[in-house]
Amino acid sequence: MEVKQEDDGKHGTFFIEIEGEQLAKMTYTWAGANKFIIDHTEVDDKLRGKGAGKQLVMKSVEFARENGKKIMPLCPFANSVFKKVPEIRDVLS
Repeated sequence: MEVKQEDDGKHGTFFIEIEGEQLAKMTYTWAGANKFIIDHTEVDDKLRGKGAGKQLVMKSVEFARENGKKIMPLCPFANSVFKKVPEIRDVLS
């Protein structure tokens, strides 16, 4: 599954699209120039149990590391991934 990203400078989305249908997405809002807040994660039943949500979080971590940004995971799902995977906490705000 390929995770794609859209960003308009104020809000953004990491998403998984299969055959033109968006089946998983994680939205975020910029909080200044160096931090974004993950506010929602949603996975369609077609991808449940396949790790799609975690892939979205990991892509956001990769993006944050590559761009020197920090993440504030207010979304309960994203927050739970950060709690379970200590090696990604370097990007926590």
